[in-house]
Amino acid sequence: MSSFKDLRIVDNFYQTSSFFPMPLTLIGTLDEKGNTSFGAYSLVFPYYIAGKDYYAMVLECRNSSNTCKGLLRSGKCTINFLPYSKKIFKEHVRLGFPGDTPEEKMKDFMFNLEDGLSCKDHENETFPKVISEAYQVFECTWVKELDNAQDDKIEEEYNGPYHDFNGITSKYGAHFILKIDHILMKEKYHDSIINGVTRGNFAPLPTNWGYRDSKNFWCSDFEKPRAEGIPDKEVDLTSIRYAADRVDDKVKFTDDALLQLVKVPRPFLKLVLTGCVKWAKENNCELITEKEIAIINDKRSKEKGK
Repeated sequence: MSSFKDLRIVDNFYQTSSFFPMPLTLIGTLDEKGNTSFGAYSLVFPYYIAGKDYYAMVLECRNSSNTCKGLLRSGKCTINFLPYSKKIFKEHVRLGFPGDTPEEKMKDFMFNLEDGLSCKDHENETFPKVISEAYQVFECTWVKELDNAQDDKIEEEYNGPYHDFNGITSKYGAHFILKIDHILMKEKYHDSIINGVTRGNFAPLPTNWGYRDSKNFWCSDFEKPRAEGIPDKEVDLTSIRYAADRVDDKVKFTDDALLQLVKVPRPFLKLVLTGCVKWAKENNCELITEKEIAIINDKRSKEKGK
């Protein structure tokens, strides 16, 4: 007999039919007057993470929300990650309550606001502001052309046809594919990513546990994470040679070069080899040696630092 019970799946299943760990964010958009208004969201996740010309998040929200209207209006938003405290969590809950106008939401707003980097990139445009107390902020632009959503407009009621994954996607819902223009980080946590994350310098962000009942939202405080080392499994030279010889018919690798790649996890080996070949072709190189691998690694380190 199974040790599990079958729970009925209903609307908003992540809140009503499960416990689902998610981020806790405040998303800033522009209202009709060009002022920044915020709503609380957890249904915001990485979407394009590699292999595209840009990186992106996906946001899911009600199509009647101020956030949806703001994105349809200007196509811009900020995703603000704040530390945990009872007072801050209470503000998240207040800002997540549906039905309030942007003016009502911002009347007693407890945080300070400042311009992000997008304002410097486009001095003649208006962008949502970022929250000064946030540890991390994503400045984003809606990629409205995806799923042919560029003509979606603010309506009192949406009766279709609906899009599959971007824009107005149902009678009540909307999805927004958000290109990440900037990731803004407070200096302490910026330095931790560049110089090495430890238990002591990990950003203290809370977790929204998804589940809510008729009375409460549930959130947990930050606890210092525990680190577990990645298994130190080296791929043998023969298997790397087999993969390298099939990446390109002109660009080749010496054994010394391939020995520098033995600790690359197998799922990423082809990606790394392809990147090396791309660099070689850009630099008129047909034989990649240990020297070229060092140059490529140095280039990647500098790009990461930027």
